[in-house]
Amino acid sequence: MAAAAQAAALSAEQAKAVLAEVIKAFGAPENAQRMEEARDNACNDMGKMLQFLLPVATQIQQDVIKAYGFSNDGEGVLKFARLIKSYESQDPEIASMSGKLKAMFLPPMTLPPHGAGTGGVAAS
Repeated sequence: MAAAAQAAALSAEQAKAVLAEVIKAFGAPENAQRMEEARDNACNDMGKMLQFLLPVATQIQQDVIKAYGFSNDGEGVLKFARLIKSYESQDPEIASMSGKLKAMFLPPMTLPPHGAGTGGVAAS
C-alpha cells in the first residue's frame, strides 16, 4: 500500500483500485454484519439511516482510504468521494463502481410516478 501517497494525487487508475478495495471491505463478513445491524436499526427510515448506517459506512471507508493519504475522519471520506466524483464522467467503470458503493449504504431513491392521474387536473 502507498501510505505516503498524496490523497489529491491519485490517478484514475489508482482511484479505481482504492474504490475496488473499499467495495471489497463492505463485503467482508464483519463489515457486512455491521451494515446489516445498522440497516435493521434504521428500519428504512431516512433519518435513522443517517443516524445508524452512515457512521458505519464512513468508518468502513476510513479504514481503507487512510492508507492512501486521506485523513482518518469524515473529511477524508468526503475528499475521497469528491475525487471519485471527479473521475466518474471520464471513466464509466469508476462511475459504475461509485454507484455500486453508494447503493451499499444509501437507500434507493424512488421517484414519484409520472403518468395518468398525476397531472394535477381532477378527472370528473
